Amino acid sequence: MTNHHGVSVNVQGGGSSTGYRAAKSGAAQIGMLSRRLKAEEADVIPVTIATDAIAVVVHASNPVSGVTTAQLRGIFTGEIRNWRFAGGPDRPIHVITREDGSGTRGSFDETVIGDGMVMSSAVVQDSNGAILETVASDPNAIGYVSLGLVDDRVRAVALDGVPPTHDTARSGEYKIVRPFIFATRGKPAGIVKEFIDFVLSDHGQAVLEENGLIREKTGERQ
Repeated sequence: MTNHHGVSVNVQGGGSSTGYRAAKSGAAQIGMLSRRLKAEEADVIPVTIATDAIAVVVHASNPVSGVTTAQLRGIFTGEIRNWRFAGGPDRPIHVITREDGSGTRGSFDETVIGDGMVMSSAVVQDSNGAILETVASDPNAIGYVSLGLVDDRVRAVALDGVPPTHDTARSGEYKIVRPFIFATRGKPAGIVKEFIDFVLSDHGQAVLEENGLIREKTGERQ
């Protein structure tokens, strides 16, 4: 907006499915998704602008520093309900998850839960920030958030011995990663193309990197 006087960029939330629908219907010139497009969503044009690692987080006081994928699946499906079965203290586990339609939830479920179901008693939050605040205030909680949001009130645990970092996500060693996508109803043109080009520029990518994302050097289509 600084470089384009008279242009207003309005950003609204609502989840990745909402982003897709807004792009398809034309309600938004750009729909934002934090997951890959589904097969039935091929009627929009995607551009990957960055990659994000999803960190599994526990309270800073929790001594558990890592879990296996099998343990994590067991915790979120309700098969493991006490921290002692994951190398922690004899305390109940409080599971915090995102709502259906969330790109973060979709990527986490695809990688970790598979064909299983998140336990019905899990606390559902509608944003990464809400999950972070909940875990930061509950010594027994576990949740997942974008890596860039992790602060010293929580601990990001290793998965199968691999810590969530930009390097491990970029190399593919850390498995819970997802693309950040701009979706448009047709081929981007005019100010829409200029905005996407700005986000893919060195300056735009640096801004994303400063906010905890992994830069997309090529901006290749999905």
